[in-house]
Amino acid sequence: MSAPTSAGIADALGRAVLDGAPGEIALDPERAEDHLAIVARAVVAEQAGRDLLRQSVAAARASGHSWAAVGGVLGLSRQAAQQRFGTGGEGDDGPEHRWLGPVTAMDEMPELQLAGRRGWRTVGAGMLKHRMLRTDTQWEHRRVVWSRGASSYETDGWIVAVRAFPWLYLVRDLGIPPED
Repeated sequence: MSAPTSAGIADALGRAVLDGAPGEIALDPERAEDHLAIVARAVVAEQAGRDLLRQSVAAARASGHSWAAVGGVLGLSRQAAQQRFGTGGEGDDGPEHRWLGPVTAMDEMPELQLAGRRGWRTVGAGMLKHRMLRTDTQWEHRRVVWSRGASSYETDGWIVAVRAFPWLYLVRDLGIPPED
């Protein structure tokens, strides 16, 4: 594994803030009127970075890395890493929500397909589990590597259900009643 360079990541992130997402207008730091828009995009980038870090830690743990190993990469103790990134208890939102799991990268897709045929769709994910919502239709589930913009899947009717770096979990309503 090659160590990332702070300068390279900062350059790419700065370019993304200034250029914006596809379809957004590029901002120019030479124009004073763009400065507040740059601040707004930087806030979004900061939150996205926090989300990516949380998702990366969850993916490392799900693939078998210890809290000590994760903490070592983060410059934290095992206990500090676990306290900062460990999952807390999630409440029950009633019969229309449930957790599916434990699942691993090896068995989650067949489990999601079965749940989808029964009217459940992914709306969230945690370590080794998916948050599911009960609906009146069947759902198709798909997991892809986050290698391109999520909007590129929307033209085929997919909805981004979860961004769980390095994965995107997509769902598509099949428009037919669920199986029993």
